[in-house]
Amino acid sequence: MAEIRLGKLVFYYEQMGQGEPLLLLHGLGSSTQDWQMQIEPFARQRRVIALDLRGHGRSAKPPGPYSIPMFAGDVNAFMHALNLPPTHVVGFSLGGMTAFQLTLDTPELVRSLTIVNSVPKLVPRTLADKWRLWRRAAIVEVMGMRRMGMFLAARLFPKPEQREWREIMADHLAQNDKRAYRAAMRSFIGWDVSDRLHTIGCPTLIISADEDYWPVAVKEAYTAQIPGAQLLVFADSRHVTPIDQAEKFNTAVLDFITGVSNE
Repeated sequence: MAEIRLGKLVFYYEQMGQGEPLLLLHGLGSSTQDWQMQIEPFARQRRVIALDLRGHGRSAKPPGPYSIPMFAGDVNAFMHALNLPPTHVVGFSLGGMTAFQLTLDTPELVRSLTIVNSVPKLVPRTLADKWRLWRRAAIVEVMGMRRMGMFLAARLFPKPEQREWREIMADHLAQNDKRAYRAAMRSFIGWDVSDRLHTIGCPTLIISADEDYWPVAVKEAYTAQIPGAQLLVFADSRHVTPIDQAEKFNTAVLDFITGVSNE
């Protein structure tokens, strides 16, 4: 556990292990604490670093607006501050958007790219798209972060045997600062780097749950735009694949990274 000052802001991160660096970027309303099923297993083979993005966890929560390029800029500064060589980057959801932006803006920093249940653009076009965003914003505004946590946890972990995870996730989400959460949620609305995907030159793995928010067909379409990219679909998984399919997820990511390292 450590803190680092980048400009005027202090960022929290955790690291463990030795060897090639592997950087974990969490999703919206999440933090390093939601990578706990990955950090130790990954650290047996790599130097694992998990960062709390601005507005999240134990990092600074400055007033918005936030943006995906801003998150990527923070990660860029963080990697330089730690003097990291080209790094294996794993980004989940919001972290995946940030990882896309980082890879496109500063390809020299990224050894390999793993995108988990994320997309390279979020431009609401249909009424259903707009409704989903409005509903989440309304729950936060009117009912607060704990109710939002309960709402999302019930959808992320719907099975009876997942009760413990529902409680953990609801508690984690409830810890968010409401103002920072709103700023982070607005950061990706209208964001789009899909027209640049063909320029990604590092080995890329796309991981998709079969029941993710974004359909597998969306992942298939954008994977085809990235030279040499692989798509791996996890059955019986929702948005939080690193948790509900942790063992299979960990094996897949480590196998991919080991393959890249051995090239």
